[in-house]
Amino acid sequence: MMSNFYISSFIFFMSGSLLFLMSLIFLYYDISFLVEWEICSFNSSVILMAVILDWMSLIFMSFVLVISSMVLYYSSDYMNGDVNSDRFVILVTLFVLSMMFLIISPNLVSVLLGWDGLGLVSYCLVIYYQNVKSVNAGLLTALSNRIGDVFILLSISWMLNFGSWNYIYYYDYFFNSYDYSIICFMVMFAGMTKSAQIPFSAWLPAAMAAPTPVSALVHSSTLVTAGVYLLIRFSPMLFFSKMNSVLLLIGCLTMFMSGVAANCEFDLKKIIALSTLSQLGLMMGILGAGYPLMSFFHLLTHALFKSLLFLCAGCYIHGLFDNQDIRYMGSLTMSMPYTSACLNVANLSLCGFPFLSGFYSKDLILELYSFGFLNMIIFFLFFFSTGLTVMYSFRLLYYSLIKFFSFNSLSNFIIGRDMYFGMFILLLFTIFGGSLLSWLIFPIPACVYLPFGLSMLTVMVILGGLYFGYLLYLLDFSSVNLCNSSFSINFFSSMWFMPLISTNFTSCVGLTVGGLYSSFMDYGWLEYYGAQGVYNFFIYFIKQYLSLFDYNFKTYLMMFSLFFVFMFLYIIL
Repeated sequence: MMSNFYISSFIFFMSGSLLFLMSLIFLYYDISFLVEWEICSFNSSVILMAVILDWMSLIFMSFVLVISSMVLYYSSDYMNGDVNSDRFVILVTLFVLSMMFLIISPNLVSVLLGWDGLGLVSYCLVIYYQNVKSVNAGLLTALSNRIGDVFILLSISWMLNFGSWNYIYYYDYFFNSYDYSIICFMVMFAGMTKSAQIPFSAWLPAAMAAPTPVSALVHSSTLVTAGVYLLIRFSPMLFFSKMNSVLLLIGCLTMFMSGVAANCEFDLKKIIALSTLSQLGLMMGILGAGYPLMSFFHLLTHALFKSLLFLCAGCYIHGLFDNQDIRYMGSLTMSMPYTSACLNVANLSLCGFPFLSGFYSKDLILELYSFGFLNMIIFFLFFFSTGLTVMYSFRLLYYSLIKFFSFNSLSNFIIGRDMYFGMFILLLFTIFGGSLLSWLIFPIPACVYLPFGLSMLTVMVILGGLYFGYLLYLLDFSSVNLCNSSFSINFFSSMWFMPLISTNFTSCVGLTVGGLYSSFMDYGWLEYYGAQGVYNFFIYFIKQYLSLFDYNFKTYLMMFSLFFVFMFLYIIL
């Protein structure tokens, strides 16, 4: 009897292959389909279920499905001892379907359904290991993404001014009004929360509490790329409303912050998560610089090598009895040569090593930055952050593969065949996917003519990153007591205090303000003039009324007769 892992993996792989072939046809003939189904009409506002099928949505869906199929195949061995494996498969399937719903939606209302589906299912996956750390990470993830959901809702309500929620109608017709800028700002803010840009970066490393296959899926092609994909779709409006300059600055700062933090981190999965954050900053930055197609190209190549990187990390964690500290690793090339080779290829692709998938997008992005008219600060941040990427990648390789093995004798490096097969397919994609995508998306090669110094700057940055990564390994931050260290080390190693701001500070301020509001308003003025005030007034009125008549019927008759006498005299006189 076949496992649900194998069945769902086979269905996803075949569907992804079919969609990839369809995307080639759509790309070659330049076809786009927009299908609309009117659900209901309310006072000139039409609720539509719309689907857009073009080469961009089809090729992205094919990547999501193929990577999901390999992750599920890998999970059949990784999650072998899990008693709730069927629940895991259902959650991953719902996660993938929510992402596909978001990809094919040109309508903000239907985008919200996929957007909320990603947020809800990601919470269920992050808390899959039911402990306190997972619950805290899941709440941080869900509440951070909830801010973006609110801004999507606000943009839907604001789009009522335009008459339609289909954002593709506004590609060629721009409104010279502040409404347009407000909608672009709201969508940009929502994309920043989903793609964990500053100041919403704290949830992405915290989401590593999920199982490693889920991390491979989330950080390669689904949850964190949803914001980038939505902003790529909104790019014409972003450029018209001049919001792209804000996006450029935010992306550069996110790259720099995550690169510095990854060089001070010792958790294997968090280092890879921070590298994802760095690449998301790169995508946002190149999108803000005016190259949405390059941002989409890097999104696809990044999905290939990042999923492989996480699967290799899962093999290491599996072999070291769920230990994720890189200081307890070392000489893993002797024990796990195949996994180490895959990790090396994925890491070199992340660094932009020539002719791997990451090289084709990353090198072109840096050369376009050198070619463009950009601020010197932005230019410096981009190249310096690229050097930081090479630094933490080489530091990770040195700690896990080169130095002496420092774990105890309890190690089990026997990895199942299913895990190896899933990694093998992604290894092929990592090696050949970048060149294939480069020829498909850019049939006419992009020629960037630069002076010799600028053209060699990328190579010098990579070599400098290798050297400084080795120096970082020699420095050995593990011997630095962060409690007694300088403010700068604490600041840079803790993501600019963003985890503290997102958890302790926000909860303290929220609870304090909520407590003051509750004491002053709910239990104070609202109670005094509201329910209790009305109750006390009626009690006082009834008491006065009863004391006046004192339950005496004769007094009531006397007062009644006096009233009629006075009325009679008033009428006569």
